Amino acid sequence: MDKVNPRCAGLDVHKESVWACARVDGKVSIEKFGTTTRELLRLGDWLAGLGVRIVAMESTGVYWKPLWNLLEDRVELMLVNARHIKQVPGRKTDVRDCDWISQLLEHGLLRASFVPLRPQRELRDLTRQRTQLLGDRARVVNRVQKTLEDGNIKLACVASDITGKSGRAILDALVEGQLTPAQMAELVHKRMEAKKPALREALQGRVTPHHRFMLKQLLGQIDNLDRMIDAFDQRIVEVMSPLEQDAVKRLDEMPGFDVRTGQNVIAEIGTDMSRFPTPQHLASWAGVCPGNHESAGKRQSGRTRKANVWLKAALTQAAWGASRTRRSYYSAQHARLSKRRGVKRATIAVAHSQLLTVHCLLSDPKPYVDLGAGYFEKLRSPEQQAEQMIRKLQRLGYQVQIARPAA
Repeated sequence: MDKVNPRCAGLDVHKESVWACARVDGKVSIEKFGTTTRELLRLGDWLAGLGVRIVAMESTGVYWKPLWNLLEDRVELMLVNARHIKQVPGRKTDVRDCDWISQLLEHGLLRASFVPLRPQRELRDLTRQRTQLLGDRARVVNRVQKTLEDGNIKLACVASDITGKSGRAILDALVEGQLTPAQMAELVHKRMEAKKPALREALQGRVTPHHRFMLKQLLGQIDNLDRMIDAFDQRIVEVMSPLEQDAVKRLDEMPGFDVRTGQNVIAEIGTDMSRFPTPQHLASWAGVCPGNHESAGKRQSGRTRKANVWLKAALTQAAWGASRTRRSYYSAQHARLSKRRGVKRATIAVAHSQLLTVHCLLSDPKPYVDLGAGYFEKLRSPEQQAEQMIRKLQRLGYQVQIARPAA
């Protein structure tokens, strides 16, 4: 087998150690290094001294990141999915692992994972941490709801958002414990005027000092998380380049997308679509297209594969929002597919379509133009539409006869 990379090295990365195997013109050298900054710099010097030009390593948790940060400017690096380079069972050791990686790299049998440049990696850290904080806030709100239920307060049955402006005013009043249910019902916004009788009934409960203490601590935690989220929002805007900010504005025009979703998507895929040859390639990389599992001529499964969970979560959320946007192409697509394939498959299909649109918008900077809710009806002839309507009526038990009007 031809040697594609005659001067290469494979690294087996761990928390406290790195095993390195260098292959230079047929000569093999193996050495162990630590993971401190001094040891990693010594590893870089060792690779440079041997004349290594390309290095491959597994994507083991976050342990590959210090190596990447220190060596990316000194040698060509390749991050590889660990599932693609599994060792033969019963022969796995740290030394054999790094040797196996170097052998695969030497013969060009490794496929590199996408690792963006440092500015985009930092943007990813910010957007992912913000997503975690939003999840933490949602969990604290659920704890507030559980505390209210324990005190027989049915605020969530009347207010759609118990931490909104009106809901928060009532929660603060409950913590103080000075107002009656009727007085607390008067604290709501004027848009909830019609709900005041239901509020007075829902606020009749048994709130004890224990409940007030719990609510006070939970509301303080929500306030702290809100401040942190606002700080991350501001920092994300500061670190984004003008090109990225312009891309977010264009993505914000799509149904289901908002500024945060656009920032999350840009942080994961970037603005340079040349790394994805086609929109379908991007959809496959993101894991929002049907998978292939075929054997003996039969398709066993079409489940989507595991991919970038952060991007997939953002797209799924955007797809669900787009499916509820009236008179849009995506809502029509979701309604059309959910009847036959179910809501979950329809949501992933909408996410797939949205990602294809994202690729087009980033490749060719043009404003987003929605195809409209009637797009799928235009694809069918009047005869096909009539046949479908007849079948629907027949399933309901009607006998239908149609005729064209005389000319």
